[in-house]
Amino acid sequence: MSLDFVLEVVIKVLVVFLIVLTAVAYLVLVERRVLAAIQSRIGPNRVGPQGVFQPAADALKLMAKETVIPDQSDRSLFLLAPVLSLVPALMTFAVIPFGDSVHLFGRDVTLHITDINVAFLYVLALSSMGVYGIFLGGWSSNNKYALMGSVRSTSQMISYELTLGLAGVAVVMLAGTFSLVGIVEAQRHLWNVIYQPIGFVLFWIASQAEINRTPFDLPEAEPELVAGYHTEYSGMRFAMYFLGEYANLITVSAITVLLFLGGWLMPFSTPAWTGPIWFCLKLGALIFFAIWTRGTLPRFRFDQLMSFGWKVLLPVAVANIFLTALVMVLLD
Repeated sequence: MSLDFVLEVVIKVLVVFLIVLTAVAYLVLVERRVLAAIQSRIGPNRVGPQGVFQPAADALKLMAKETVIPDQSDRSLFLLAPVLSLVPALMTFAVIPFGDSVHLFGRDVTLHITDINVAFLYVLALSSMGVYGIFLGGWSSNNKYALMGSVRSTSQMISYELTLGLAGVAVVMLAGTFSLVGIVEAQRHLWNVIYQPIGFVLFWIASQAEINRTPFDLPEAEPELVAGYHTEYSGMRFAMYFLGEYANLITVSAITVLLFLGGWLMPFSTPAWTGPIWFCLKLGALIFFAIWTRGTLPRFRFDQLMSFGWKVLLPVAVANIFLTALVMVLLD
C-alpha cells in the first residue's frame, strides 16, 4: 500500500465528510424554507441574507445548551445512543460513488472512497445499526414516553427493512453484483427504474419509513409521545439525533439514485466531469420530493403503518422478485 494511495484515501474521506456534514446542516434550512413556502409562511430569514447563516446559529445555540442526564437513567447508554444513531449514517458514504473516474493532477481519480463487492449489503447492515441508537436512547432515558417511541421505532424499522432489502434484491439480480459502482455501470443503456418501476416505488416508500420521515414518523408523534425516543435529550446529544435523521435522508436518496436512476449517468453522452453534477441534481430532486411529501401527507396510525408494511408492501416485494426472475429466465 503506497503512500500516495493512503494520502488519496485520507483526502477523499475528509472531502466527502466535510461536504456531507455541510449538506446535512443546510438541508435543515432548505426543509424549513420549503415547508414554509408550502404552508404560505416566510420561514427563517433573519440570520444572514435570506437566513443562510441559520444553521451556524442553530449549531451555536445547541453547543451552548447543557446536556441534562436524568437521575434514574443508564448514564453510559444514554450518552452512547446518539453516537450509534449518527455514526452509521455517516459511515455509509464510504461506499457511495458520486461519479466516474476523472483525470486530476496527472492521474485517474475515482470519485468514491472505496468500492467493495458487497457495498449494498454494507449499506443495509449499517441502516440496521441505526435501530440500536434509537432503541437504546428511549430505554436508557427511563421515561415512558421515550420508551414507547423507541419501541414503535424498533418495530417499524425492522418491519420496513424487509421490504427495503427485497426491493433492492431485484436490482441486484439484474446487475449481477452487490457493488454500487457495478450496479450503476449496468444502467449505461437504460436505468433500472424502467425495468423495476414497482421496485422503485417499494424501495422509496420503505426507505422513508426506515428513516422515520412523514407520513411514517410514528416514533416522534408529538401529540401522543411528547417528542418520542429523544424526549430526555438536550444540547449536542439531541443535535446528533437530529443530524443523523437528515444524514439518513441524504443516504437513502443517494442509494435510490444509484440503484434505480442511473447514479451519475444520463441517457445521453456527457463528459466524465459532469457525473457528480448529474448525481447531485437527481439527489436534490428526491430530497425535494421527500420534503414535499412531509408538507403534504398526514401521519399514519400505528396499526395502519404496520398493516401497510406487512400486508401490502412485503407481499408485493416478494412477488416483484419472482416476476423479475421469471422474466430474466424467459429472456435469457
